[in-house]
Amino acid sequence: MKVAILGGDGFCGWPASLYLSDQGHDVTIVDNLSRRAIDAELGAESLTPIASIDERLAAWKEVSGKEIGFVNLNVAKDYDALLDFLNTQRPDAVVHFAEQRAAPYSMKNSTTKRYTVDNNTNATNNLLTAIVESGLDIHVVHLGTMGVYGYGTAGMKIPEGYLKIQVTSDEDENGNATKPHPIDLEILYPTNPGSMYHMTKVLDQTLFAFFAKNDELRITDLHQGIIWGTTTEQTARDERLINRFDYDGDYGTVLNRFLMQSAVGYPLTVHGTGGQTRAFIHIRDMVRCIEIALENPPERGDRVKIFNQMTETHRVRDLAELIGKISGAEVAYVPNPRKESAENELHVVNETFLDLGLQPTTLAEGLLHEVEDIAKKYADRADTSKIPARSLWTKQNAAGEPELQK
Repeated sequence: MKVAILGGDGFCGWPASLYLSDQGHDVTIVDNLSRRAIDAELGAESLTPIASIDERLAAWKEVSGKEIGFVNLNVAKDYDALLDFLNTQRPDAVVHFAEQRAAPYSMKNSTTKRYTVDNNTNATNNLLTAIVESGLDIHVVHLGTMGVYGYGTAGMKIPEGYLKIQVTSDEDENGNATKPHPIDLEILYPTNPGSMYHMTKVLDQTLFAFFAKNDELRITDLHQGIIWGTTTEQTARDERLINRFDYDGDYGTVLNRFLMQSAVGYPLTVHGTGGQTRAFIHIRDMVRCIEIALENPPERGDRVKIFNQMTETHRVRDLAELIGKISGAEVAYVPNPRKESAENELHVVNETFLDLGLQPTTLAEGLLHEVEDIAKKYADRADTSKIPARSLWTKQNAAGEPELQK
């Protein structure tokens, strides 16, 4: 299969590109290297040393014998170049990772808020519009997020995209008055985004629904949980292929951040009560899920396929206690910068990927040690001043501290 990976230089895109190439797919990365620019902006590099894109691609060819193409292109801004790429390369599928992915960064200030909305929404709209204009039958696989739903379940498991409901009507299909009668419907599950980043994923979902209905594009939207782990079979073959390991307050994801903090002797920072329950998936399962989605596209004219891409849920304080028990690290409870419920449950349906053959990598002590070992190896690159979360969801008081929810 000929596959274009938009955002293929990033935390998810890079290991996915290597994995798909390793499976024999013809892969081309499309990226404007914006994540590297954000590193420079924040002054917070990956804990692991990231080679240049040219070095990465050369290393992959050296160790695998396979070649991955690269096009430096801003999908959100360079519409004509994107259209030309599609017409020239004619990919069978496009995997869309080309979005700013961090909720804290999206809430940092007015500039990052506007950038996140402009970049993410324009990238998606440009891609879909370009596919329509090209006339090509391209399957789009998009990496979304469980965060579009917020962090509550209304007493039920979150379904895979669609919710069956029943409404009462007192009119027939022609608008004539009738006795009240029930009508069964199926709608997109209601969203409740908790950041500007998550809101852009909600906008993506609406764009996908429209283009699938109006232009019969074939689209799969993957509502993913928080990724943990950093190494795949492919990235482990050579240090030049190593994946990102973000630990800073804007981009560091919670479980990886805990493991890094324990490796460098920094207290595990639990925000608020730590009662937030989150969905998780190991990075090795993420790349496998991308492959499964590519192998099982919808038909033209079908509605958007929506999969919940997660394998398990955990409460944040429980994770901190587990890591503390394994490593002996201290757990520190700090003010929560986010505007969210102090405690929540989360129950999620994830049957589709399991039915299609995913064998989940669950939280295991051996894999936790693997991540911690990587953190220890590169501990000298850590800048502990970047660990605290400083992007605030609420206004600050006179002392410059967040005005936390009562």
